[in-house]
Amino acid sequence: MDRNFIEDRKDLAAVFRGTAMFSGQAGVCSHFSLRVSDEPLLFLLNPWGMYFSEARASELMLVDESGVDQRGGRDGGFAAFNIHSQIHAVHPEARCVLHTHMPYAAAITMLENGRLEPASQEALRFYDDIAYDDSYNGLAHDPREGERIARKMDGKHVLFLAHHGVIVVGPSVAQAFDHLYYLERAAELQVKAMSCNRPLRLVPHDIAKRTVKQFGREREHWARLHLDALRRKLDHEHAEFAS
Repeated sequence: MDRNFIEDRKDLAAVFRGTAMFSGQAGVCSHFSLRVSDEPLLFLLNPWGMYFSEARASELMLVDESGVDQRGGRDGGFAAFNIHSQIHAVHPEARCVLHTHMPYAAAITMLENGRLEPASQEALRFYDDIAYDDSYNGLAHDPREGERIARKMDGKHVLFLAHHGVIVVGPSVAQAFDHLYYLERAAELQVKAMSCNRPLRLVPHDIAKRTVKQFGREREHWARLHLDALRRKLDHEHAEFAS
């Protein structure tokens, strides 16, 4: 088996475990995927019914463009397949797709015209890199709803889904996880600041633009350091994630 594929599976399993650590779990209803082949389309996906905190590299599904698990016939859930397959198809640059109902980010999706505001340094990582889907259509039981959601991303790395949650994508597992982690931190800071019932102090546009460029330098390098740190922690505390 290709070494890169093995390491990719371990990276994705680590991200499930790491997301559980910062309350990114939503029962067994959230899914992460990683495209490992373009022709044919194949991607790793967690099976329906798996807690993030019990993820193991070897237990991730390998799903084709029809939703068939190539390694045992398990089920990822139709909503998960409809969303993830469409994002991978519409956005080939989105190799890793993380969909969660993280509490603070999801709270912002519940607000009228809810937006992540440029009010904290963490939020500036995402300046002009977030799309918003303000139309909630229920569960994604139809591939057409998955395609609609995918097209709403419009080239951004983050999509806020009204009344629902968020989708974060990246060209690697490391970058997608780094985005997801700091997105929830930024949302948490905003929700807590808003609870003080005082206006948010926003960063001026020119400074926000300059700062987001600074964050973009060597993005994969810094994201990889973050994921490697998570894997060391898991190697020490929950080494079975890599099995």
